[in-house]
Amino acid sequence: MTPATRFAVAIAALPLVAGAVLPSPAAEIPLNERRSAYEDMSRDNKAMQDDDTSNPGILGVLDGEMLWSTPAGASGKSCADCHGDAKSSMKGVAARHPAFDPVSGRPLDLEQRINLSRQQDQKAPPFAAESKELLALTAYVAMQSRGEPVAPPDDPRLAPFIEIGRALFNARQGQLNLSCAQCHDDNWGKSLAGNVVPQAHPTGYPIYRLEWQSLGSLQRRLRNCMIGMRAEPYAYGALEYVDMELYLMWRARGMKMETPGVRP
Repeated sequence: MTPATRFAVAIAALPLVAGAVLPSPAAEIPLNERRSAYEDMSRDNKAMQDDDTSNPGILGVLDGEMLWSTPAGASGKSCADCHGDAKSSMKGVAARHPAFDPVSGRPLDLEQRINLSRQQDQKAPPFAAESKELLALTAYVAMQSRGEPVAPPDDPRLAPFIEIGRALFNARQGQLNLSCAQCHDDNWGKSLAGNVVPQAHPTGYPIYRLEWQSLGSLQRRLRNCMIGMRAEPYAYGALEYVDMELYLMWRARGMKMETPGVRP
């Protein structure tokens, strides 16, 4: 399916009520009002994220650091053999993904980029979606951008995919007939089942959720939300997830990366 066709499908999924199909910029959270879900956590949970000796996500980062330096595949090369010290070569990379890939003609998220490099450069099989290895290596790479501002590439080729992601974010779905925007744009800061509704910025992924007792990807979190709306979630790796992540990163532009974040 072409981007134009997928965009048309996403638009068709939106309700034909309450004005325009796509929200105006005024309907989105103003840049000066954006806040990380970190701000709504308890003092103890904030302390857990802030201290690398207490942050359970760091265990995954350490596994990723080992994978970074371990040769793999028929090439017998490690990530470090090509990219050197990740602290310098990977700084800011996570803040710029998803990024456009000319070969596939669409954006790739960081996990896809890592797996593409494994296949093309290391001649190794890709890691499975949501596997311990993929989450660990992604977390290690993403941690090198911690404190860097989210900076989606200024690439006009990404524009139609941002709009697809925006349309999906605003589409009502599931038995509850809810959209992501109804919670995270319209009702953030309010209480839902005793929890504060966050603005849903993807600044800390892969993230360690105490509920999961493990690291998890943004796709896992999006699947959780869809299930909560009683909608059928997409399969891991679906193009829709990448387009939504691209939109969410654009929506969070300028905010600071937090990987590995901690959430309840």
